[in-house]
Amino acid sequence: MKNIKKYIKDILLFIGILFLWLLSGLIFKYNKEYYEMLNLPFFALPGKLISIIWFIIYILITISIILVSKKTNILKNNDYLYILLTNYFSNELFMYFFFYLMSPFLGFAVTTTTFLSSIFLFLETKKIDKKASFFLIPYMIYGLYAFILMATTYFMNF
Repeated sequence: MKNIKKYIKDILLFIGILFLWLLSGLIFKYNKEYYEMLNLPFFALPGKLISIIWFIIYILITISIILVSKKTNILKNNDYLYILLTNYFSNELFMYFFFYLMSPFLGFAVTTTTFLSSIFLFLETKKIDKKASFFLIPYMIYGLYAFILMATTYFMNF
């Protein structure tokens, strides 16, 4: 019975953290018309594929956070917490800035912050749990792609 309660608690924790990462996408919808109206570089992926990739990355981030939470009290580990929150809020603000405000500049700025903070998040996570940091490697790689895409999109349109 004790194992079942722990299993349910872990599932609820996973769902809760994943929901937080998906929140911006639920509140601020992807604007297909706006995205297609922009001059995009040849390497821009279709919006649906981008959504799928982000969903997978959010699952990996969630796993990483859960593994870290099993090793340390996240709320008391200020270095990890501040970088995690910086990364989270910059990531969440992208949908608002880019698709709701329709601002390629703010989208580029917040993508830059997200990419850089993902590197610091990886480094802080690695200090706590090396295995948990591996789950963030796809995030950094895709963050680099998103940074290049947003920089190119911004300069192609303005």
